[in-house]
Amino acid sequence: MKNNTDNCNGKMPSLRTFDFEKNVGGGTAVKCSRPMEKQLGRVSCLDTPCLVLDLDMLEGNLQKMQAVAKHAGKNLRPHAKTHKCSALARLQIEAGAIGVCVAKVSEAERLAKAGLANILITGPVVTQQKLGRLLAVRQTMPSLMLVVDHGDSVDWLSASMQAAGLTMDVLLDVDVGLKRSGVLPSDIPALAERVRSRPNLRLRGIQAYAGHVQHLRPYHERRTDSLQCLQQAVPIFRELKATIPTCDIFSASGTGTFDIDIAVPEVTELQVGSYVCMDTEYRGIGSAVDAAQFTAFAPALRVLTTVVSANHRGFVTVDAGLKSLYRDGGVPQVFAPPDAGLTYDWFGDEYGRITYSDPGAAPALGTVLELIPSHCDPTINLFDRFHLVREDSMIGEWPIDLRGCSQ
Repeated sequence: MKNNTDNCNGKMPSLRTFDFEKNVGGGTAVKCSRPMEKQLGRVSCLDTPCLVLDLDMLEGNLQKMQAVAKHAGKNLRPHAKTHKCSALARLQIEAGAIGVCVAKVSEAERLAKAGLANILITGPVVTQQKLGRLLAVRQTMPSLMLVVDHGDSVDWLSASMQAAGLTMDVLLDVDVGLKRSGVLPSDIPALAERVRSRPNLRLRGIQAYAGHVQHLRPYHERRTDSLQCLQQAVPIFRELKATIPTCDIFSASGTGTFDIDIAVPEVTELQVGSYVCMDTEYRGIGSAVDAAQFTAFAPALRVLTTVVSANHRGFVTVDAGLKSLYRDGGVPQVFAPPDAGLTYDWFGDEYGRITYSDPGAAPALGTVLELIPSHCDPTINLFDRFHLVREDSMIGEWPIDLRGCSQ
């Protein structure tokens, strides 16, 4: 079998029509003389390590999650912190999402610059620097929403909006067990009254994210814990909704509990994130149909890596290490070639180690492997762009234009 040393200087192969401007808001065409093989990932026009998105898998993931939400009568507000890409966020909205979530103000800035709206910032904003940046986004995006979890931050937000002559929609962040941010359920009434007393703030509802249960491996344990967490917020939401006409949003859930939390009638929208790309941390948890693995969504995201040294028995060295694959949660899995008995481990900042037990399966020098990353969010944040694959061909790229937006 030929290795992947050919030059990428040919014309674009025949492709299914895919209009970036119409469908995803822009992209860059890539000329490539060799299609990407589904099992070997031999892409001569791509330097490695790099990120590849399988558009067929990605669109399948989008359609499935959207269908689940629609069938359950829920809205979908995916978390853009996962993919950090305005083109992909736009695609999610065009697939039916009511908007997107972000974790940080800087992410909202980039999405606003890309022309997107209906953004929920899911983390607290407390400093004057952040409030100033938040105000600038709000001036261009009336649909912007923010969570609050402390009386002082309510006052600071109110003062900032009042000085600018603006109003702001807010959700109360309810701590249902994660203990990272949010206010205890018992303190919600006082915080709600604090918000109501500020004429330039409008209370729209609550956020209740049970992030600590998303990766629990046993499905039934995850189901029990997630429902118990959300039930802490249900009576709060009912009371707020009954007394405050504008309070109609209950934002919750994640990829690991998407099919669990839809059973809670009060939940109005799902904040799922990783489903669109997937990683080994999520694929390693149990599901309703398989106690050993979570296969509801396909691994659309892969890291391509090249064998750069093959001088030892039992393993070869590849060019994707800690700087290309975030070390958290799971271990990267060799997606292609499949069933070759190959395993990945980190081998330093710049390199990884691929081990094999069958000498006949040893990857040759120059071979390109496809890896499913351990944790998609921080791995994506290590790269500048996604390379896009349709069927067997490279067709373009999306900039990861929210990369580094951690403020």
